[in-house]
Amino acid sequence: MLRKTLTSIQRRRQHFSSSSSSSQESESLYSFLKPSLFSHKPITLTPSLSPPPQPSKALTHDQKASLESTLHLSLSTHNTDEAWKSFRSLVSASSLPQKPLLNSLITHLSESTTSPHRLKRAFASAAYVIEKDPILLDFDTLLTLLQSMKIAKAASPALALVKCMFKNRFFVPFDLWGGLVIDICRESGTLSSFLKVFKESCRVAIDEKLDYMKPGLEACNAALEACCRQMESLTDAESVIELMAVIGVKPDESTFGFLAYLYARKGLKEKIKEVESLMDGFGFANKRILYSNMISGYVKVGDLDSVSDVILHSLQGDCSFCEETYCEIVKGFIESKSVKSLARLITEAQRLESESIDIDVSVGFGVINACVKLGFSDKAHSVLEEMIAQGEEGTVGLGVYLPILKAYSKEYKTAEATQLVTEISSSGLQLEVEIYNALIEASMTNQDFVSAFTLFRDMREARAVDLKGSYLTIMTGLLENQRPELMAAFLDEVVEDPRVEVNSHDWNSIIHAFCKSGRLEDARRTFRRMVFLRYEPNNQTYLSLINGYVSGEKYFNVLLLWNEVKGKVSCVDAEKRSKLDHGLVDAFLYALVKGGFFDAAMQVVEKSQEMKIFVDKWRYKQAFMETHKKLRLPKLRKRNYKKMESLVAFKNWAGLST
Repeated sequence: MLRKTLTSIQRRRQHFSSSSSSSQESESLYSFLKPSLFSHKPITLTPSLSPPPQPSKALTHDQKASLESTLHLSLSTHNTDEAWKSFRSLVSASSLPQKPLLNSLITHLSESTTSPHRLKRAFASAAYVIEKDPILLDFDTLLTLLQSMKIAKAASPALALVKCMFKNRFFVPFDLWGGLVIDICRESGTLSSFLKVFKESCRVAIDEKLDYMKPGLEACNAALEACCRQMESLTDAESVIELMAVIGVKPDESTFGFLAYLYARKGLKEKIKEVESLMDGFGFANKRILYSNMISGYVKVGDLDSVSDVILHSLQGDCSFCEETYCEIVKGFIESKSVKSLARLITEAQRLESESIDIDVSVGFGVINACVKLGFSDKAHSVLEEMIAQGEEGTVGLGVYLPILKAYSKEYKTAEATQLVTEISSSGLQLEVEIYNALIEASMTNQDFVSAFTLFRDMREARAVDLKGSYLTIMTGLLENQRPELMAAFLDEVVEDPRVEVNSHDWNSIIHAFCKSGRLEDARRTFRRMVFLRYEPNNQTYLSLINGYVSGEKYFNVLLLWNEVKGKVSCVDAEKRSKLDHGLVDAFLYALVKGGFFDAAMQVVEKSQEMKIFVDKWRYKQAFMETHKKLRLPKLRKRNYKKMESLVAFKNWAGLST
């Protein structure tokens, strides 16, 4: 029957409802402009309990003009209550304002979605106009009202308004209102309520020969979705299909998908085969929507064997599923406590999947990723363990591991992640650099330095080409956590790896950190290691060491450092000659004066003069007075004549009296 319906267009009209069926509805939709359709109770279109008041005698021309003038002024000044009062007075006298004024009023009332009372008035006045003289109501006004109902999630009034239109033969083109009503019903979870107005619109289109009343494909699918997904009615679903044939709407993948869901839900596998065959006949090659709906139907009834069959069958057509479908699958298996079956499904899928398949579209990735997304991380582990227990360790693909690793990274379970990476590597699989980078960053954030080092080691052994990102992450993290000893050990380990770009800045960071924490001997050893490995110290290197030595009052070490720097700035070879800057001159002078090494201090002064570097003498006067105020030249002359000469030279340069 389905094949016959979809492949022929026969005008079968016995299924349509007649207009007489609605004649008993809604003798008074509006309860004389006091509608109760916006209550939380289901809408009923029965006659109002309170009859409309008896109309007063007809208005004179001047009276009507006066009320319309008041109505116009009230709308202009946004005086809604006064405008409504004027409108009621007109209606009570069986009169309506002029068309532009009437539409302005309804539009004004519709535009306040935050005021249910005003929206009620808009609905009531529109329904009244449709019953009395629908030609006065502009389509744009009707659309504004329906759009406001959509925002207000007022499904019942929207449907009542459409039924009022049909009852009074006010045939507004379906394309103008159909999509809005579908959205309103879908968002309120009452899509099945749309089915009646859908069928009535089809009846009008055929009986009145009005093509503009024909629902399009989107509306037909919405009606079918209501029949299949909400009502689960075979009879209603097949009646919608027949209507589609009569009005000439060609089905698409979603049409067949909804039918497949319903047939799977009812266990009608022969019908499903018929649907799949029909899809081929219509030329639809991609059956992802069909299979997804079948899976949903089978999950709903707990037929997990059929779910597995559909998934494995879909792989023959390179069909991949979305995250939503995988979440449905996982929920079904987990709720049925079928972890073993889920593991077996992944294993069988991996055998059928192409070796070149992208990891994130594999069944294994989809299932495990869904477990993680749903908060079933423990179940994801259970599936992995079950696959290994079934003797499939060698065939566990990366798609199974990656979601678990990402979950570990997000939850900062870095030790567990590192252990899993070790297992992955030992199985012969290779992770992408981005995965290593993310896990190393998580480890450093978690201050799990051991895991970070282990992951980086694994990364190097896996022959990853790009190590720069993770190298910088580790070095920066260790520096921020003031762990220079780990920085030094890490640098020693990777310094000869050509994939890692180690430069003087890295050594400087370690030296600075050691000096800052008062570990001057470690700083000195790191400096010697830096020089030994032929990394050129720069002014920043020396500044860190000088400041560290001054803090520890190791002035002799500053003197040794100056002798080293002096040789570099005095080098004959211009290319190898180092240059002093103001910061370095200042640091050396201050430290050497504090240490009493005036000969070296004057050497620094001489070099600064050669290089035209400005020196503020006041700072060194202060340093001298703080440290050597009681130093006596006669005593110094007897002990060390050369030192005395250097002291005199310094005092003369600094402007200190001898």
